Amino acid sequence: MSNDGAVRADGADLGAHTDGAAGAARARRERPRSNRLPRLPRHDAPDWEALEDRLASQSIAAGDPTGWFDRLYAAGAAGEIPMPWSRMEPHHMLVQFARARRLTGRGQRAIVVGCGLGADAEYIARLGYDTVAFDVAETAIRLARQRHPATRVDYATADLLNPPAAWSRSFDLVVEVITVQALPEPPRRMAIANVGRFVAPGGTLVVIAARQDQPHARVDGPPWPLNRDEIDAFTTDGLRPVHIEALADPRRANESRWRAEFRRPPPRE
Repeated sequence: MSNDGAVRADGADLGAHTDGAAGAARARRERPRSNRLPRLPRHDAPDWEALEDRLASQSIAAGDPTGWFDRLYAAGAAGEIPMPWSRMEPHHMLVQFARARRLTGRGQRAIVVGCGLGADAEYIARLGYDTVAFDVAETAIRLARQRHPATRVDYATADLLNPPAAWSRSFDLVVEVITVQALPEPPRRMAIANVGRFVAPGGTLVVIAARQDQPHARVDGPPWPLNRDEIDAFTTDGLRPVHIEALADPRRANESRWRAEFRRPPPRE
């Protein structure tokens, strides 16, 4: 893995790869308040942005920060909007990580958090992992199974805020790609802690998320990019940082991403 633009676990910059990419993103529209950051620009289909904003706002105001996901996927399934988050290929930063680490999952278990339609989960399964993938949106899980009829992935509907107890410290590889950033605070910190709890002794967590380098600025989400403190919070359940990178995303102009690796110490012999 290249160290260009990386940040060591102790926080020191390892390169200037992110010059010009500081901050979460370029403004989609002007905001009059100087302490408020613009939302990240969207790249899939503008048709579903307004519905996402409306459903998320209504759901969060009603005290249900995750209920809007299924309603948005259901609108896509009904043909009312283009299908959200419908990429067919695994996230390129996940692929880079897997190749750099030469991941091979034979005899190991993996879990993909907020799997959506399954592109990342299918990739992890092809690496040889016995893979569980879950999403809070029942419609997303149904569509993932339809999209991948010969899958080896165990797709499940589950809530990251209240995951099955059997998943605690049970996976050799935990994959979190742009899921936590879709949650406000609260309950974001709870979600971060729960992601870390999936990691088995000796296991690895990889996190890919939009980067926020102005921790006191307000952001109109979703999504809400993660700041460095929130990335560090993945260590809450005893994980240790291995490598934390702040990278410009070549596929997203003027956007910056975190790619962070954590490990749980192996059991003492």
